[in-house]
Amino acid sequence: MSPKILVNLSRRLLIITLVLFAAITSFGYYFWYRPVFIKHRPSKALASNMASSSAGREVLSRLKLKAAEAKSFVTEHGFSRTHCFLIDMRVPSGMKRFFVYNLRKDSVELAGLVTHGSGSQHNSDDLVFSNVSNSYCTSLGRYKIGKSYTGAFGLAYKLYGLEDSNDNAFNRCVVLHGHSCVPNDEVYPSSICLSLGCPTVSPDFLSKLQEYLDNSRSPVMLWIYY
Repeated sequence: MSPKILVNLSRRLLIITLVLFAAITSFGYYFWYRPVFIKHRPSKALASNMASSSAGREVLSRLKLKAAEAKSFVTEHGFSRTHCFLIDMRVPSGMKRFFVYNLRKDSVELAGLVTHGSGSQHNSDDLVFSNVSNSYCTSLGRYKIGKSYTGAFGLAYKLYGLEDSNDNAFNRCVVLHGHSCVPNDEVYPSSICLSLGCPTVSPDFLSKLQEYLDNSRSPVMLWIYY
């Protein structure tokens, strides 16, 4: 057998080996590792319920306006272009006001209850907001959601304020975390528990948010507005 034929056979064997290796690797990845992909889809029922009343339409209108602004912001600042988290503090705490917004499909994907700070609540229905330490107030503005850690209440995510109205959040130890005092279902006209300024959600809802945060290649933006 000539050297030229041997070289050609060697090349063919190498190509076949590489193809088999790639096939086996792919098979193992999908059938042994079994990666978890987010299966949440935009909730048509949620959007329909929000649009069924004048108050709901106002919430949806504010949500759409903020989402439109968010699209430009996340593109310019390197945040996830797929999803963002929006919290409307004009909505009573007993109603779902923490929204997972799909920026590509322009729709609400999930919604849950979230606390506001005890310092934000006074005798009137209107909330007050502050960026001052020990105020126990919620701070308005955009946040970068940082890395997760295990804190006093379990899983939590660090928050970095991006505006003058919330740039003291990290120093105030304002984080995104769960607590059993926050229910999964709406309790309006009753209110839910208060926090010391943290946007606190139910443990079940936090586990759903974790899917988005831990599977996102870019940081997710949180925007608390009023």
